[in-house]
Amino acid sequence: MIEKFKTLFFVKSSLISLYLALTIPIPFISIEKLKVISITSFVFGLYLIINITSDYVETCNNKISYKTSFISKSLGRKNWEIFWKDIKSIESLPTSQGSKVFYFNTKKGENFLIPQRVENFDKFLLIVSKNTGIVTNKMSYISPLWTYKLLTFLSGLMIIGELFAFLH
Repeated sequence: MIEKFKTLFFVKSSLISLYLALTIPIPFISIEKLKVISITSFVFGLYLIINITSDYVETCNNKISYKTSFISKSLGRKNWEIFWKDIKSIESLPTSQGSKVFYFNTKKGENFLIPQRVENFDKFLLIVSKNTGIVTNKMSYISPLWTYKLLTFLSGLMIIGELFAFLH
């Protein structure tokens, strides 16, 4: 059975709302000669941010796959696919912010970053554990979910403030 795990909604919403909060004023404050370019750039940037936050993970009985969009590939992200039988271990490394990132280590000596910002993360970990036999109970999201919610909320306040300032 194929399971698809999309990028976590709160991660997507925080990045998109931050983009909007930082760029909404630009078309309004640009000089008349640059209005079309600034609006076009704004729309194109919004398309890019939505596109690059649409990566997902797919699992089935035989393998796990990480799928990126064409634009993400153009920016350096790569699709990958590993058969469950080829996963030797899961290694963790600390980040500079004090959390941990995890990697699949394969029998060929390759390392693949485990996505830690996917919806239904607990179900994802159960599938990984079931198919590899590796205990995943110490794995968690890379950042607490409240940080994404707070960023979305603050970005929303910025957007409201910008709209209020523009309309008055």
